[in-house]
Amino acid sequence: MATTTNYGWVTPDDTSLVKDGASAIRTLGTSIDTTTFNNASAAIAKTIVDAKGDIIAATAADTVARLAVGTNGQVLTADSTAATGLAYTTISAGGMTLISTTTLSGASITLSSIPQTYNSLYVVIRNWRNANDGEAFYMRFNADATASRHRGIYTAGQAGNTFNGSFIQMSTLTDNGASQGSAAITFPDYTNTTTWKTANIFTVGNDSSVTTEVRSAWMQAIYNQTGAITSLQFLASAGNLTSGDVLLYGVK
Repeated sequence: MATTTNYGWVTPDDTSLVKDGASAIRTLGTSIDTTTFNNASAAIAKTIVDAKGDIIAATAADTVARLAVGTNGQVLTADSTAATGLAYTTISAGGMTLISTTTLSGASITLSSIPQTYNSLYVVIRNWRNANDGEAFYMRFNADATASRHRGIYTAGQAGNTFNGSFIQMSTLTDNGASQGSAAITFPDYTNTTTWKTANIFTVGNDSSVTTEVRSAWMQAIYNQTGAITSLQFLASAGNLTSGDVLLYGVK
């Protein structure tokens, strides 16, 4: 007897006698019935999903389940702890988290106990001013005032630098009455305990003699210690700081 191409159902040969037709039809019908029943039983029922955006995901070999749609803005990520191995998660905007906001006042302020859970740190300083006219604005890694551990470099590729200070001088000769002082500082890989610590710094401020003119600095800061950055200190070169806010961000 002949068979069908896909399922191998038995069909009459071209030479089969007419008296065999009923038996052949019955055999073919039984095969079709059995195959259809088995396929329907193995099919995924459409009732497994019940909301727009639901998806069907495997929970084990030959086993599926409904994964409910997430909320607006969430993305689907791999998650080995979830039943389906997938989960909807919310992505933080920009990957930056505000850790603290601190007001500048007194001779110095120190941001201490910096979390060690980020890839890098980003600091924004708004409206900083010194009490004394013509003074500078300093920074210290880990509030370390030990001599010859800090160095600021203003020229890319400059060689032969020595660690010559107990601070990084981020500005010079700024005005004590104007309010345009700002700074942006990035500290990459701040938690590692193998390499010297670095920062990229950009600062602007009003010139102390002509307040309508700007004094700016774009520099690399290097600290010749290998410990993780756990604190940062900001201070005036003389006298006190009279205004400004320091925003500390952690970056993933």
